[in-house]
Amino acid sequence: MAKPATLVLSRGDHALSWVEQGLIVISASLFVALCARVTLPLPFTPVPLTLQNFGVLLVGLTLGSRRGFAALALYLIEGAGGIPVFNPAGPGGIAQLLGATGGFLLVYPFVAALAGWVVERAKPSFARACAAGLLAEVVLFAGGLSWLAVLTHSFTQALRFGLYWFVFAEFIKVMLAAAASTGWQYSRKEQA
Repeated sequence: MAKPATLVLSRGDHALSWVEQGLIVISASLFVALCARVTLPLPFTPVPLTLQNFGVLLVGLTLGSRRGFAALALYLIEGAGGIPVFNPAGPGGIAQLLGATGGFLLVYPFVAALAGWVVERAKPSFARACAAGLLAEVVLFAGGLSWLAVLTHSFTQALRFGLYWFVFAEFIKVMLAAAASTGWQYSRKEQA
């Protein structure tokens, strides 16, 4: 039985050179960095509202599990090395990885990998991309809220800082990332 061709950028790309693969990964990490620039600090929480999570989901859904993981691991290396890729509301660098948003940031490679892995397993569809995005969001918030609970010494406070204000926005980001990745896949399939 033939494997489904779900992700144009991750299936059947054996002809792409390592240089092309590397450029895709680097471009994806820079895309997430651009998304991080769109930020809205909230006065009642140390966690800002950003488009970073949208970028992470879109990278995972579009590039697949391996390249999604690689792109977000590179993103963390860039940020830890002092390149200003994280949201500008934070301290940047290692301090940002150890701060209030550190738990969210550190699980980004796993979030992208999970979203990509789920989508790679079947024929592309908006519903499957939404399911993949929602599962990935569970991993994202598990990591982020766990770290906030360690910092605040209170799981209740972690929920106040990192969950309640973001649920609606995250739902919208999942829907937009799923629509964009599904649309991209269908348009690429029609061109082939």
